[in-house]
Amino acid sequence: MFHKLLFFISLCMATSTLLAADSSDFTTTDSSQNAGVHGKPLVERYVLDELKSLRHDFQDLERNLTIAMTDRELAVADKSLGYASNTVTYFFYIIAGVASLIAMIGWQSLREIRDNTKKMANQQIQVISEQYEKQFQVLEKDLRRKTRRIADNHIEIEKINEIHNLWLRAQKAQTPEQKTEAYDEILKIRPGDLEALTSKADAVMEMREFHWALSICNRVLEVDDTNQNALYQRACAYACLGVEEQAIYDLTRAIDGRIALKELAADEADFENLKGNEKYETLISSD
Repeated sequence: MFHKLLFFISLCMATSTLLAADSSDFTTTDSSQNAGVHGKPLVERYVLDELKSLRHDFQDLERNLTIAMTDRELAVADKSLGYASNTVTYFFYIIAGVASLIAMIGWQSLREIRDNTKKMANQQIQVISEQYEKQFQVLEKDLRRKTRRIADNHIEIEKINEIHNLWLRAQKAQTPEQKTEAYDEILKIRPGDLEALTSKADAVMEMREFHWALSICNRVLEVDDTNQNALYQRACAYACLGVEEQAIYDLTRAIDGRIALKELAADEADFENLKGNEKYETLISSD
């Protein structure tokens, strides 16, 4: 391209030289003029063609330069954009990685806090549950004990009412046998009732069953050897059986425990066999 440009410049200079020569030699001969006239259009035509070719070359050169510069600018812009995009991408990758790391660490911390909180809550709930369970067990035991006591008291009240009715029936009984039956019912409800046993011994004495009465009195005295009613009833049984010394001994113990029995013994029909006995008379005599 530059060679053509140099050629064009040289051609222009040669043309200028020729034109100058033509102007100075305008008065030359006709043969020379005819030859110059016929040769001049060819040179101009050649020059014009070269100028046209050179113009096209310049246009191509300008277009190529424009394309090359545009390509370079686009390449630079593309590289810059690529660098910027990569930078932003890497920056976001770094941010995402750091955020993920922080989130992971934070999640681990939150999970540990949640697990620890849950563990502590479960422990506290377990402790509270055990405390309440112990309290409930104590309350349950106390409630059962009170329930049993109430039930026992209710049963005892029923027994007392029934025994009271049986005592009333025994007092209203017309015969010793009926009294004995009532006392037996009392002893079924409350075995070992000493008062019922001594009252039964008295009813048996009315039936003139002295050995039976003696056996009942012995049962009472095995439990309470100072029971005045049992001693008095046994003294009556011994007196009826003719065992005077034992009768006086039991009667003495009974009167020593309860002085009111002295008057009762003075009028007791069962001691009829003891009348005339010095010890008996001394025992029942008034001071």
